[in-house]
Amino acid sequence: MAGDGRRKRLIWDTLNALIAIATPERRRVSDHDAGEEKEKGFIVTPSIAMPSIVTAMVSDRDGFGSDLANGEEDWLNHGGDIYNRRYAYNETKISPSTVSNLRLKWQFFAGKDISATPAIFDGMLYFPSWNGYLYAVKAEDGSLIWKQNLQNLTGFQPTGFVGNVNTTVSRSTPTVAGNLLIIGIYGPAVAIAVERWSGKLVWSTQLDPHPAGVITMSGTFYNGAFYVGTSSLEEGLSITQCCTFQGSFAKLNITTGAIAWQTFMLPNNNGSLGQYAGAAIWGSSPSIDIPRNLVYIATGNLYSVPPNISLCQQKQNNQTVPTQPDQCVEPDNHSNSILGLDLDSGKIVWYTQLGGYDVWFFACFLDPTSPSCPPGPSTDSDFGEAPMMLSVEVNGTKRDVVVAVQKNGFAWALDRNNGSIIWSTVAGPGGFGGGGTWGAATDENRVYTNIGNSNDKIFTLKPSNQTTTSGGWVAMDARNGQILWSTANPNINTSSSGPVTIANGVLFAGSTYQTGPLFAMNAETGKILWSYDTGATVYGGASVSKGCVYVGNGYKVGFFAGDPFFTAGTSLFAFCV
Repeated sequence: MAGDGRRKRLIWDTLNALIAIATPERRRVSDHDAGEEKEKGFIVTPSIAMPSIVTAMVSDRDGFGSDLANGEEDWLNHGGDIYNRRYAYNETKISPSTVSNLRLKWQFFAGKDISATPAIFDGMLYFPSWNGYLYAVKAEDGSLIWKQNLQNLTGFQPTGFVGNVNTTVSRSTPTVAGNLLIIGIYGPAVAIAVERWSGKLVWSTQLDPHPAGVITMSGTFYNGAFYVGTSSLEEGLSITQCCTFQGSFAKLNITTGAIAWQTFMLPNNNGSLGQYAGAAIWGSSPSIDIPRNLVYIATGNLYSVPPNISLCQQKQNNQTVPTQPDQCVEPDNHSNSILGLDLDSGKIVWYTQLGGYDVWFFACFLDPTSPSCPPGPSTDSDFGEAPMMLSVEVNGTKRDVVVAVQKNGFAWALDRNNGSIIWSTVAGPGGFGGGGTWGAATDENRVYTNIGNSNDKIFTLKPSNQTTTSGGWVAMDARNGQILWSTANPNINTSSSGPVTIANGVLFAGSTYQTGPLFAMNAETGKILWSYDTGATVYGGASVSKGCVYVGNGYKVGFFAGDPFFTAGTSLFAFCV
């Protein structure tokens, strides 16, 4: 569509203004030095540890509290807890019958966009802003307890890759880890821990030295360790510069920040162009399966492939059906995949590659006919979120599954034992901004997702069969993936790019529309029951606790800094019944 073309050009102009660097020198943080092990037909890829950069030690007050499912009314990371369900289990005050009584209780002014879901713990909220600060405020009244400037705190300089941002920032929900908060830096790819009561820096660990490396994922804390993945902004480089970054997933010691293991998602490219690059791990929070001793993650698309894979795709000349193996996907290529990794060693116990060959970056998205671009298709079928853990009944038998939604609009439920597909559903149209992205939600009866529809495709709603070119939200039966309802974003030609949140029969979601609506829907029917205009694009997700909904506004940064459909914000809002 014409609007889509204008949007692509504006994004590209922003990228060109930001990125003018030479091909980066690349070294690998850790390598798979133990070789491949074949186990039950799955490739197991061990890693060695890398020394971390430790700037301080945890004080004597390092009491690491409960890190399991949210038994109270806290929200411990982007996904809420170790299950990554974005589900306020114990919410009772907000319901379909009371949600219309939500009123603005307070507004905290930060002065710039807030797109991370706020963490909630012990009456406090923790969140970063795109102004470069990390905040702690009281949930009761929004009063400031402390704030820390991340550039001053860490000494890291901004990388220059992030549009409309001239300081060191984080975009991730802080992870509550007892008396620590752990958060990723959006360039360089560094995780830091601070004291929860003061914001004082405890340790800092670099996970990848790549110049375009970032951490967008909100990690998960369990049993004295922090689990998080790495991503990059390298997709914005020119055709001749792209690409060398390779996504990885790491386990860090909670006390020191030392890396226990780090597993890469692609064969080692030794920092060379024209080899495997991509497979970033960038959305929501990894889920942790205690009985199976596994952590579940999902990965993004490729940026580049070796010559033999390009030749294979030229011969194949078409994308295979997503549920079928693609002959151009080698076993060690874990792009566009859901994986289960051993908590102790980082070995890949099982993986399922979903979507086949998919080499995508911005330059070739804008000019796919360039002879320098890799052969298609280039569907940009990232998983922009980690899998959620839940249990469902299938044909009278309880099945433990993980569920995740791709940017191409496919939703997948896989068996937690081996990664086999239980069901798959096309929830809605895909696009370079989604499809599903940043975080689905589940109450174990239904699976809820946003559909960004960033490319303004025809989106057929169910059960009405009405159509829209906006984004929307979808509910599926958790047992079989059947679409129960889909609701269009009421704002015309507007994407629905942020994560969803479920609380006691009410689904919360934001809109990228200029006035920044936050919507509350009946989780059973999809009917919109309440809305509020925050004044600027709502790109992030809400957290819910004790009758209150917390959400930030604004998203005029990064790839969307030049997008006229997105607006800048200033604040975090508390709405309470």
